[in-house]
Amino acid sequence: MTTNRRRVALVTGAAAGLGQAFAQRLAVDGHDIVAVDLRGSSETVAQVEAAGRRCLAIECDITDEDAVTRMNETVLSEFDGVDVLVNNAGIYPKGDLATLELADWRKVFAVNVEGAFLVTRAILPTMTDRRWGRIVFTSSVSFQAGSPGFPHYVSTKGALIGLMHALATELAESGITVNAVAPSIVETESTRRISAEDDFTITKSLQAIHRTQQPSDVVGALSFLVSDDAAFMTGQTLVIDGGLVRT
Repeated sequence: MTTNRRRVALVTGAAAGLGQAFAQRLAVDGHDIVAVDLRGSSETVAQVEAAGRRCLAIECDITDEDAVTRMNETVLSEFDGVDVLVNNAGIYPKGDLATLELADWRKVFAVNVEGAFLVTRAILPTMTDRRWGRIVFTSSVSFQAGSPGFPHYVSTKGALIGLMHALATELAESGITVNAVAPSIVETESTRRISAEDDFTITKSLQAIHRTQQPSDVVGALSFLVSDDAAFMTGQTLVIDGGLVRT
């Protein structure tokens, strides 16, 4: 890969929360950003531009194959492709197995897993042509630890790890690494809206580090995984959970 061009990172779910933090950190690291979300990402654009980088915000339903195709066409016209892909978009409605409707189960899989598949497939040709790329999935330590009330969400996070393992093997000879980050419950506007205070309290009590995880606790791991320092690392999940799961 040539080194005289600025790398471009595409982050899904970039309008707020962890995705916004990822976009800002990658901008600080020197990437131009494509911020993809179902809603507007004006705040993310402002943060990226404040870091001196360009940010292209695209509203896109990543479960819609045609919409993803159009999104990729826009990226190709504006940036000539993507070097770093962060598959971060996800939803996590509460619902135990006894009361979950099949439609709800399928919706979570459509966003969390099928969306990641569609976006990855769309942007991959440029990475393959350049023989360089970084793909990172946002999984969750809930896959290792379990999380009552979220069987659909936990299942999708396991599916993403499976997809990551498969792609790490498939794409290695193309110079593309594929890894995942797995945080604990991260305090964002959306997690505060969905989760009860007890969810945060109990999680803190189980961690070795007894405080609530912030987006800033996760961005360093992402920064490392997309860097040249991680060139020999693929098929791995970095767990950032304050010692909730001790392996």
